[in-house]
Amino acid sequence: MPQIRIKDAALYLGVSDDTLRRWVEGGVLSSSRDESGRTVVDGLELAQLAKQNAVLPGDPSGVAGSARNRFVGLVTDIITDKVMAQVELQCGPHRVVSLISSEAVRDLGLELGSVAVAVVKATNVIVEAPSAPSGKA
Repeated sequence: MPQIRIKDAALYLGVSDDTLRRWVEGGVLSSSRDESGRTVVDGLELAQLAKQNAVLPGDPSGVAGSARNRFVGLVTDIITDKVMAQVELQCGPHRVVSLISSEAVRDLGLELGSVAVAVVKATNVIVEAPSAPSGKA
């Protein structure tokens, strides 16, 4: 399993290094030492903690759908012209930008600060990872 340094694990969870160290001391996460003697946590255990602690706001749309990637957020920017609009949402720590028609912006009543849901259903999603250390694939 991947071993992740405390400072990186804290960054991925959006908490301070000190908070992560307290979680290790309190038994929320287990830790070990890497070859250099640095404290590390298990990547799978960290991922499970991140999933368990994820607080998703309720979807105010009340719409049932097949898309599993629904991001509730606040509208932070709208740029419109006669036909198209760029709408930016802040969904927790994630910025989501969508290009929709200007008519859709008006029909949805979108304005800065309003609540909206970004629904993503894609057959093509790119996943990237840092380069693997030499000798590991």
